[in-house]
Amino acid sequence: MRLPSCAYVGLGSNFDDPRARVSRAIEELDNIALTRLAGASRCYISRPVGPQDQPDFVNAVAALETRLSPLALLDQLQALEQRHRRVRKRHWGPRSLDLDLLLYDNIVMNTPRLTLPHPYMQQRSFVMLPLAELAREVYLPDGRRISSLAAQFSASDLQPLLP
Repeated sequence: MRLPSCAYVGLGSNFDDPRARVSRAIEELDNIALTRLAGASRCYISRPVGPQDQPDFVNAVAALETRLSPLALLDQLQALEQRHRRVRKRHWGPRSLDLDLLLYDNIVMNTPRLTLPHPYMQQRSFVMLPLAELAREVYLPDGRRISSLAAQFSASDLQPLLP
């Protein structure tokens, strides 16, 4: 059996009790076969990307140890979204649960189904600030450190939720 890999997953929700939904999804990540929840950031409130005629999001990042391949893990993340009745009505529109595979070890991948590292993560405070809580000293495959990338964002970009 292969050694565990380290993966980071971004979570977001903006309707149907998003805080509870994100918290529940973090717990459910620990139930994925051959995968263990290694940690989770605090939850944050952020403005939506794209259409602004929707509620704010609750976002977090989770760290996983997994023996699944990147695509097998993506399949499990998408199945979890479906269990939360994820509907894709419009690009960047409201969603009950959004799970994005951000990083998987130091793998660089670009397929029709999956791009690693996540192509937009470095542009989003709601990804980089929670990711820095878990992985400050982790380096991207291109050699940049998470803490350096997160430093470009102001903590005022997000509103942390109390536990």
